[in-house]
Amino acid sequence: MGRWICCLCSRVADPLMLLLVLALGCNPSTAATASPSVPHVKPSYSFGRTFLGLDKCNACIGTSICKKFFKEEIRFDTWLSSHLKLPPSSLLSYSGNYTDDAKSWRLVDITRLTSKYQHDRADKRICTSLLKTKTCSLERALRRTQRFQKWLRAKRLTPDLVQGLSSPMLRCPSQRLLDRIVRRYAEVPDAGSIYMDHLTDRDKLRLLYTLAVNSHPILLQIFPDVEGWPFPRYLGSCGRLVVSASTRPLRDFFGAAPEVAADLALQLLAVLRSMATNDLNYFFYFTHVDAGTFGVFSNGHLFIRDASTLGIIDKEEGSQLIDGQQEYKDIFSCLTVDCQSAFVSCDSIRDKHSLVMVCQDLLPKLLTGKFLPPVQERIDAFLERCARGLGDDGGAHEAMAELAEILKPLRSCDSRFAYRYPDCRYSDKY
Repeated sequence: MGRWICCLCSRVADPLMLLLVLALGCNPSTAATASPSVPHVKPSYSFGRTFLGLDKCNACIGTSICKKFFKEEIRFDTWLSSHLKLPPSSLLSYSGNYTDDAKSWRLVDITRLTSKYQHDRADKRICTSLLKTKTCSLERALRRTQRFQKWLRAKRLTPDLVQGLSSPMLRCPSQRLLDRIVRRYAEVPDAGSIYMDHLTDRDKLRLLYTLAVNSHPILLQIFPDVEGWPFPRYLGSCGRLVVSASTRPLRDFFGAAPEVAADLALQLLAVLRSMATNDLNYFFYFTHVDAGTFGVFSNGHLFIRDASTLGIIDKEEGSQLIDGQQEYKDIFSCLTVDCQSAFVSCDSIRDKHSLVMVCQDLLPKLLTGKFLPPVQERIDAFLERCARGLGDDGGAHEAMAELAEILKPLRSCDSRFAYRYPDCRYSDKY
């Protein structure tokens, strides 16, 4: 067959036929394999519904970013290797890559709201306490609860619907805060309404489940980074996995150079100030801080990496849930914590609450032994006084201003601090 085609090279009259023959190169092997063409087989990346947590929906966070996973526009770092294997499902967080155009990729954090072990234990608790069985349909079990039946009938998210939930964000709720949650809930099409008419029964269960397990993704949605809030960008959820912009935990910087440590400490103080005093009159406080609570972007900018321990007090409206109501307990109160856990009274929180925790647990690891004796002695003396509670000689604002004055001369202005460079060369602010 190939020889016959080659013979036509000198005889064919039709120019189109000639072009076809020339394209084949008068090569018998080319002609023989030109048709039929074999379709390219794309490697298959198999998640399994269990890895993502989709097998537990609608007792899950959401599905807004599932298409990105299945179209391979979100990849785990291990997928960049030749083995193309998923990481262990037992991990709490994963480093990943995200793209919108299949050409440029950016780092993202892929996290679970709690460990898979805790998720599995909570799922078992739902079945054994509500249906008296070891396994069950989580959605069917949770739909039968008194709390969710109230959610189904409700037109508006009110304080009585969230009473007893373990999230610090909901221990002192105001109607204004709850309206903000409904209006900005990103797992549904934006309706811009404070009423829950645009939420399906499935949406309500997912929102309630998320608030009961861990309010971190809700905080990222209702206080977005594009409005200046110190949180990483929320990109979406799939099953029980949340995807957000990537940050390195603060623990990675405990051994940083003195000027980097001073810069991060100043940013930490600025975040605490903004969370206590902001245009919306919300007072944010931490119930716990550790080396993973804060994170640093690649440009050196410090953000709150884990918002799960943030409580909120509405300074404009105040709490609309009295302490007695907080003691209400049901299955949603016990998904991730011991049902006997005591709530912190809203009236017991002071403006220096978060600063003292940071002075006790983070700033010493960041600043101790970094500077020359005169400056280091002033820093150590402040941290010791702050860790003891600052006494009665001043509030948090005065204390943060005092430490900031010590640290400002210690930071430098160069390209390592891309979030403020080269602006720092031309501004007294830095």
